[in-house]
Amino acid sequence: MQLLDWIVLCGTTLFIIIYGLWKNKKEEEDITTYLRSGHTLSWFTIALSVISTQASAVTFLSVPGQAYTDGMRFVLFYLGMPLAMVFICVFILPVYYRLNIVTAYQFLETKFDAKVRVLVALFFLIQRSLAAGISLAAPSIVLSVILGWNFYYTNIVVGSLVVLYTVLGGSDAISQTQKLQMIIILLGMVSAGCLVVYLLPKEVSFVEALQVAGTSGKLNTIDWSFDWHNKYTIWSGLIGGFFLQMAYFGTDQSQVGRYLGGSTITQSRMGLLFNGMFKLPMQFGILLIGVLLFVFYQYEQPPISFDKVELQKIAKSDYAADFAKVENKYDNAFVERKKASQNLVESFKKNDKKEIEKAEKIFLEKEQQFQNIKKEANVIMKKNDKQANTNDANYIFLTFVTNHIPVGMVGLLITVILFASMSTTASELNALTSTGMVDMYKRLFWDNASDKHYILVSKIMTILWGTLAIFIAQLSLHLGTLVEVVNMLGSWFYGTILGVFLLAFFSKNLKSDAVFIATIITEILIILIDFDVFPYVDIAYLWLNVVGTFFVIVLSYLFNFIYLIVKKSRIS
Repeated sequence: MQLLDWIVLCGTTLFIIIYGLWKNKKEEEDITTYLRSGHTLSWFTIALSVISTQASAVTFLSVPGQAYTDGMRFVLFYLGMPLAMVFICVFILPVYYRLNIVTAYQFLETKFDAKVRVLVALFFLIQRSLAAGISLAAPSIVLSVILGWNFYYTNIVVGSLVVLYTVLGGSDAISQTQKLQMIIILLGMVSAGCLVVYLLPKEVSFVEALQVAGTSGKLNTIDWSFDWHNKYTIWSGLIGGFFLQMAYFGTDQSQVGRYLGGSTITQSRMGLLFNGMFKLPMQFGILLIGVLLFVFYQYEQPPISFDKVELQKIAKSDYAADFAKVENKYDNAFVERKKASQNLVESFKKNDKKEIEKAEKIFLEKEQQFQNIKKEANVIMKKNDKQANTNDANYIFLTFVTNHIPVGMVGLLITVILFASMSTTASELNALTSTGMVDMYKRLFWDNASDKHYILVSKIMTILWGTLAIFIAQLSLHLGTLVEVVNMLGSWFYGTILGVFLLAFFSKNLKSDAVFIATIITEILIILIDFDVFPYVDIAYLWLNVVGTFFVIVLSYLFNFIYLIVKKSRIS
């Protein structure tokens, strides 16, 4: 990065941190305000805070790479979000406000008992601590690639800064700073999208770029097939996505803690509904950047691997000569593919159907040859190191930013990714601390201490959760496309948790023991299903949210029925 990039990065980051510290002046009145914030937030602040919490650095780093490699179909993941927001606003939010809760899991004890509350809170703590570590890894990837820093040392430094930022702030400070962060993030991503289009060859218009992408199958948004194995279809997005989004926004404390700070229930509802309407087009836009990057790299040769670390490792290995031969084939294949792409665009301009079909066939052949050579390179990297990361999707957008964005803009876009990480990780650590404090520490161990004591313990908890997140981040480098990994981990737990909450909201006269046992059994079954333990049971991760919810509800009623039968037989 150049001097101007550093000025933009450091100046903007310093401003946000100072703003957060300034907001912290009124934070430590009581533990409830520190953990949840007072009822002071406007719908606009809630909306941007909710979006910012979900739209982590993983989103802006990984989603363009997801579209580059797999097309636009990931947008179907968000298809159920608007319906989920309406459901939460109508059925869930009024209950939370009436009870004036700090965490969502407090509500469960009002319907069942302490052990159900603690069990579900524990599931949340496990799931969210894993997600926090993955979110934390994203900015470390950025800095390690751009500055050549060691990924693992960078994790420790970045993680420590985020922990400090979260400890010094509270829930309200996090929400207020997220508002500024999200505005800068959106401006940065819009600028990136415009630059990708601007940097396309002059002879390739925006429409023609989309036609090239469409020929490559990158605009494969709509899929009406009902296939349990297919991760992204209309049905998995609409049904599985609805259950996942309902669980995430309705039961996950990292989100519940954002919107419970609304000055009124109307402000909270407006914030959630705005998020439901805005998130889908926002994700569509970020994915479109990745698709346009795919077209951009039709004319600007991409590296054989976007992961510089793996390229450096292979260059120093015994396989360097073999890899060089593959690179030479890769260079020649790129030239052929570029020519085929140019001919394809020319055929679009002539609007001759037969010529277009011919050009499309040649282009797809050259594209397949190009990708096959890349696979050959991956095989060699794996021979050299079985742990080599051959999934380079997380580095695609980052490579474009560092190699092709003007000076100053690089600093802005790196700031975008760092802010997204700070925002999400701060919210996650705050949610972990809130749940650990309210649902574990206060409920099980020490219920009559002063607010000063609870705030001190909360800050210690934040440091401990942050340390765990740093440890998990160290293990996340080889997990694949981070945005998918985060949602897959969530799907292990969200269906189970949502099932318990739905029972709490809508069922009557269920025994707590029945729900407790059903919850444990369901969670075990979901993890076993995802690890393919059961033969002939192989479903995409979004459907796990539906299956988990279904099992909890059915098993709870089954065990409750058995309990009543046993009780009746004993009486008679």
